[in-house]
Amino acid sequence: MKSLADLRTEYSTGGLSEADAGEDPFALFHQWFGQAVASGLPEPNAMTLATCTLEGVPSARIVLLKALDERGFTFFTNYDSRKGHEIAANPRVAVVFPWHPLERQVRVEGVVEKVTSAESDDYYVNRPLGSRLGAWASAQSAVIPGREFLERRHAELAAQYPDGNVPRPPNWGGYRVIPAVIEFWQGRRSRLHDRILFTRTPAGGWDRVRLSP
Repeated sequence: MKSLADLRTEYSTGGLSEADAGEDPFALFHQWFGQAVASGLPEPNAMTLATCTLEGVPSARIVLLKALDERGFTFFTNYDSRKGHEIAANPRVAVVFPWHPLERQVRVEGVVEKVTSAESDDYYVNRPLGSRLGAWASAQSAVIPGREFLERRHAELAAQYPDGNVPRPPNWGGYRVIPAVIEFWQGRRSRLHDRILFTRTPAGGWDRVRLSP
């Protein structure tokens, strides 16, 4: 086995110029995301979400991007989970999309807001039945006595809703990450990577700068 110090890759897929980046980070994200999907990457909408308590204790986990527009990046979860409690206490978050085969990543910083009940309902009703039942069965982040407890609860709920008409739990829904900063990173040779940073202005537009790698 190689030593950790010897594990490295020379990035050579492409570059990111200011002209290619354009002036709108959402337009560039849509372009990159479409390329990630077209490339066959597994779960290209997977993103690392970092939250933090008021005391400065961070935590991170993978969630899935499920909606995107000019307002921000939306994911769905249990509001009573650890991330839900941390978001309620401190709405500042960070997100990273790691598209390693494309030698790219996108980093987002901003604040979180809950989406509307209608938006959560629209997404929930289109989830597979097992996932809808799972939203009720799992008290996310809570300690449970074992796997059997979870499976038994899921089976009980399936029997309770034999027609598959499962309502959305009141403590389950969407969050939208409203970006203040979006950074696009493209790997380059000799570690001279391209980093294009967009920062939202007070007027609602975007400033664009290049960062040293």
